[in-house]
Formats: sequence, structure tokens, C-alpha cells
Amino acid sequence: MKIKENNLLPNSEVFILESGEPIKKNIEDFFKNKKVILFGVPGAYTSVCSKKHLPSYISMHDKFKEKGIDHIICLSANDPFVMNAWGKENNVGNKIIMLGDPFLNFIKDIGADVDKSGRGLGIRSNRYTMFVDNMKVIKLQEEKDTGTCEISAAENFIKLI
Repeated sequence: MKIKENNLLPNSEVFILESGEPIKKNIEDFFKNKKVILFGVPGAYTSVCSKKHLPSYISMHDKFKEKGIDHIICLSANDPFVMNAWGKENNVGNKIIMLGDPFLNFIKDIGADVDKSGRGLGIRSNRYTMFVDNMKVIKLQEEKDTGTCEISAAENFIKLI
């Protein structure tokens, strides 16, 4: 990834589903003057994302809130409809904000894009977690392989903040 700790997030466009409609938002809408945990996943409904990464942040939500975190955001290269459906199936409720980056605007801006064409996925996001305070990356953990979720899992990442 080209973004590093102490860098500011780029104000890229992402999408969220609100009242059944896809709404374009800027990263700043979610991060300005907030303490946020952002975790990036290669794809909604993929095995490691569905079995470990997303569930770890759902179950640890209250622990992050105790540390003063305003939002936990899950971001993927999927469209906002897919992200919303995946969130509903996993009962994220108000615990996790599900953002889609279908055009890879943010993913490419931070250098998290990886080619998963060999697995039939196309260009996706690497797996990572970052703690961001008012647009500034404070802590960043990137997995070496998208098929693993260790240093970016909630139970491990929370120890770093």
C-alpha cells in the first residue's frame, strides 16, 4: 500500500445505500473530526471476509466504542447494494458502516488494489485495517495475502490502539 501511518486519507468518492438508493459520498463525510476504524476486504461474501474479518468487527464493536471510536467502516470493491445485503445478512445493524468502492477510487488512491483475476474476482482491495483520527492514519495493518486475516482482525488490531 502506498498510504502509510501519519498520512492523510485521500478524499475519494465511495458509495453507501441510504433508503434503498445508492448515494455517492466523499471519504471526508465519514472521517473528518472522527476516530474511525476502517477495514478493507477483497469482497463481500468471500470466505475469509464472511467467516472472519467482518464477524470479528461485529463482535468487538463495543470494545472499540469503549476506546472512543466513533465509527467502524467496512469497505470493499463491491457496489453499495451488495455491501448493504452482505451487512444485513451478517446483522451489522448500526455497528458497521458498509461502504462500496465499485470504481476503486479510494482503493487505488491508497494503493490497496490487487489483481485477483486468477481467482475470478478482477481487481480488488487488499485486506487491511487502519485506525484513522480526523483523516490521519494513526495505525495501519496490511495482510501479506488476502486469504489471511490475522493482523487486521479486530481482536488483534484493538491491541494496537
